Amino acid sequence: QVQLVESGGGLVQAGGSLRLSCAASGRSFTFYTVGWFRQAPGKEREFVTAISWPWSSANTLYSDSVKDRFTISKDNAQDTVYLQMSNLKPEDTAIYFCARKNDHDLSVFNSNTQTYVYWGQGTQVTVSS
Repeated sequence: QVQLVESGGGLVQAGGSLRLSCAASGRSFTFYTVGWFRQAPGKEREFVTAISWPWSSANTLYSDSVKDRFTISKDNAQDTVYLQMSNLKPEDTAIYFCARKNDHDLSVFNSNTQTYVYWGQGTQVTVSS
């Protein structure tokens, strides 16, 4: 099994920045995909971004709503995935979850939540206007 723990959420003013972290422990994978999702009150969970091995920008996918504002990256030494969020807007307010697909699943361009097997508990991000 894989355990995922998100951190870095908080309260920020519109236009500000936050960096979320997703730390993994447990079973070790080499070739996989990690994604970030978010869920606002009363709304469906939605895809934000994802990255897969070999962890280059060519292996990333962003939703239109965050493209050019958010950046996903991976620290291989610590098996941690980061979500750098800039120019935050009130509509970015949500609980942010990281998730991982199964080992050897590199389908980064498939954003369907059903393809993600392991999920963290989430971290709250609140953007005030």
